[in-house]
This record gives sequence, structure tokens and C-alpha cells, in this order.
Amino acid sequence: MSGTLPTGMRMTGKVCLVTGGGSGIGRATALRMAAEGAEAIFVAGRREAEIDATASACRERGVEAVPVKTDITQEDDVARLVRAAVERCGRLDVAFNNAGFQERRAPLEEQGTDIYDSVFDTNVRALFLCLRHQLPAMLAKGRGSIVVNASVSGMRNPNPGFSLYSASKAAAISLTRSAAMENAPRGIRINAIAPGRVVTDMMLRAGVGDVATVGAGLPLRRMGRPEEVAEAVVWLSSDASSYVVGHVLAADGGFLAS
Repeated sequence: MSGTLPTGMRMTGKVCLVTGGGSGIGRATALRMAAEGAEAIFVAGRREAEIDATASACRERGVEAVPVKTDITQEDDVARLVRAAVERCGRLDVAFNNAGFQERRAPLEEQGTDIYDSVFDTNVRALFLCLRHQLPAMLAKGRGSIVVNASVSGMRNPNPGFSLYSASKAAAISLTRSAAMENAPRGIRINAIAPGRVVTDMMLRAGVGDVATVGAGLPLRRMGRPEEVAEAVVWLSSDASSYVVGHVLAADGGFLAS
């Protein structure tokens, strides 16, 4: 199967923001948005070299792309990120809240409070901060689309040793749905993507296990690719999903159905 999916123009005229855009699903989504004709993409992340590389690759596709060094656990950084999009382009149309953190696999009693703080600060508190600043920017125009990167782990814990990550993603899903119900009448659609086993640097660092073995246990008999999740994120972000609100779309190779 090719790693390149057919190109449409679903993001034409959209000012987009992607957190955690330097690698993995975030990078793949930024590139997909560029291929789909986005007007501008603001690529956020803590590692400057990585977000610079993503922005450069987007510009090669003829799209304005701006790297913004951002620690999403810091409210001043989040405010500055959203402000950069509004000041430069006059609005924010799409936000993909993708940045996350997963602890290394270990029994719950071996996870320290420092790890708890890292997981929940990144996956829950930072999501709240992003929504808190993205929503006013979108409400100013009366429209917008926000996608949250959750996980199938927030719906059904697929692996022991990741209790904190699973709990944080369950919280992220609940926050997504609550925010969606509040803001749908105001013209803002909010949804979540729930990836399953997708090969990313974060997944490999966490010690999920042997890729081939894990993939063989899925109905599709393989792991997912960031590009496949990016396709679903772009669909949720675009007007093609205009009647979809408060939904959690599982891109999981059939894991939840098995």
C-alpha cells in the first residue's frame, strides 16, 4: 500500500494550527493539510528543528507555514500561538490539538507523581488551555473546527502499564464531548480522533512492544501509519464532515471492534 493518499482540496482557504507538529501524526497532518490546499499552517512544538522542518516541507507544497515554538503546558505560550495566527491571518479556522505524552510502560505503583504530572499536564490541562484560547478566536468569526488527538486507550485500555495515559485520554474524550455540546450552537464543531496502534516515535519510546507482534494481533494484521490518521483528521477538520459533532473517530485497524 502506498504511503501517499489521493489529494483533494478540502482545506482550501483554511487557516490551520497543529500542535505537536514536528513529528508523527502532527507532522503527517500538517503535510496533509498543505496538500489539501490550506491557506496557512501554524506548526507548534517544543523542538525547533522539527517544527522548522515540517513548516519547510509545507512551504514546498506552496502553503504559507509558520513554525511557532510552543510548550502547550504553559498558558502564555498557548495564547501567543493562537495570537500569531489571528494577527497574521485575521482568523483561525482549524485547530488540531495533537501534542501528547505517554509514560513508559510500568505498573501503576511504580509510576511517580512527576510522571502523573507530565501525563495529565500535557494530555488534559494543556488541552483545556488550547481550547480556552482557540475558541474565542473562532467564535469571533462564528465558525471553526477543532480536532483533539485522543486514543483508543481512553475508550478501552489495550495494554497494561499505561494506566495514566489511558486515564488522561479518557478525560480528554470527555472534555472534547462537553466542549462540543457547548459550542456546536455557536458554530464551532469539535471532534476527536482516537488512533490505535500507530508507529510513531512516542509509541516506540513508551515501550509498547515489538511492532510486528503488536500489529499481527490487530484485525488488519498490521500497525497504522501517521499518514492514515492524518487523512481522518483532515476529514474531521474539513467541511466534508459538516454534520459531525462530538464524535470520537477510531482509526485503530479494527482494535475496538475485535
